[in-house]
Amino acid sequence: MDDWDKFETEKPQTEPCGNQQSAPQQTFYTDTAAAPQRAKKEKNTSPYVTKKFFALMLVVCMVLSAAVGAGAYALAISYFGGTSVDKSVHTTNYNLAKAAGSELSIEEIVAKNENSVVAIETESVATDSWLRQYVTQGAGSGVIYSEDGYIITNNHVIDGANSIKVTLYNGKSYDATLVAADAQTDVAVIKIDETGLRPVSMGSMDQVSVGSLAVAIGNPLGTLSGTATDGIISALEREITLDGKSMTLIQTSASINPGNSGGGLFDQYGDLIGLVVAKSSGSDVEGLGFAIPVDKVQSVAQSLIKNGYVEGRPAAGIQIQDLTDSSTAMQYGVSITGVYIMGVTGDNAKKAGLQQGDMIYYLDDIKITDSATLLKTIQSHKVGDTVTFTIVRGGDILKVDVQLEDSAKIQQKASANTKKDVSAQN
Repeated sequence: MDDWDKFETEKPQTEPCGNQQSAPQQTFYTDTAAAPQRAKKEKNTSPYVTKKFFALMLVVCMVLSAAVGAGAYALAISYFGGTSVDKSVHTTNYNLAKAAGSELSIEEIVAKNENSVVAIETESVATDSWLRQYVTQGAGSGVIYSEDGYIITNNHVIDGANSIKVTLYNGKSYDATLVAADAQTDVAVIKIDETGLRPVSMGSMDQVSVGSLAVAIGNPLGTLSGTATDGIISALEREITLDGKSMTLIQTSASINPGNSGGGLFDQYGDLIGLVVAKSSGSDVEGLGFAIPVDKVQSVAQSLIKNGYVEGRPAAGIQIQDLTDSSTAMQYGVSITGVYIMGVTGDNAKKAGLQQGDMIYYLDDIKITDSATLLKTIQSHKVGDTVTFTIVRGGDILKVDVQLEDSAKIQQKASANTKKDVSAQN
């Protein structure tokens, strides 16, 4: 069977539209509706001293006694500042605490982290079909990353915002600036002009297991900052497609609601293990929340702070669009559904011969039915790898070899070209 015969027998099918009850939908919380008036935060007078107090103090003494030299430095960074943590030392301290049986109660986990989780409010200017502008408000959460004001949240919490306001645990509010954001991982870093903040203690996915305690702390509904909910780790490395992007996430039964996005998911030791991102919606869905693993969060945040972008990510250098039904395909001048190339931005893709209007049918041996599958397949490679696109162009099937480039460099070049075009017009 030649390529065209394979195409004819396996060509993408149009999926029916409708309310599919059998498959719950994963959704982001963008919260574009006007945010309710924030309730005045009441002072919590409940003591956090529990029956585990003496055991906890024993462990603290053991850790402090062992924290000499580099160990003491890493512990200080973890709790009191800095934008990086000595992971090896942190893991050692983590295991010492675990061996000593120092699991914290939910009250102790909340007490350890309530000062490190913030509420975020945004305002964006939108335009309606009559070209009238109006202001939309949104709400989310964030976790403090460094003592000098760096805060991690979701990209979708601050995406398109004209103003960002951060409110700390003590009720004090600050205007925040966007440092950088990464849409692919849905991680963003913002900053406020303040020092002496208490960062979260970074955990590690090496110490996370299914069935262990999980506590989510965030700002549900945009008015209930500091809310804590508990559950368990339901699954690890769950493959979820969100907004056309394939993501590998932690699944938890802790209650997640709009406004929790960007907040923290903590383990039984009070360490951050994930950044809350989404939940499954639907009348028959309950207890299906998701978080970005902490290792990914920390790696992306460090890269965003250092470079303003995530380096080393492979890209083909093409702009794509999902054509999900025959009527949409006809609008683009093609007769089949699938992934349509809207434009070619990468030098290697241009040299290889990819063109606007091409339909992507295979990447290597992987059948490409949507953009999520394409992006996931590309991300399984490294910068510099050569991949083979099988494309449909007119009535022909063609194979095109493309060497993958660094996505950040492609974006930088595109941005520079845009600035040149604007300058030339002026």
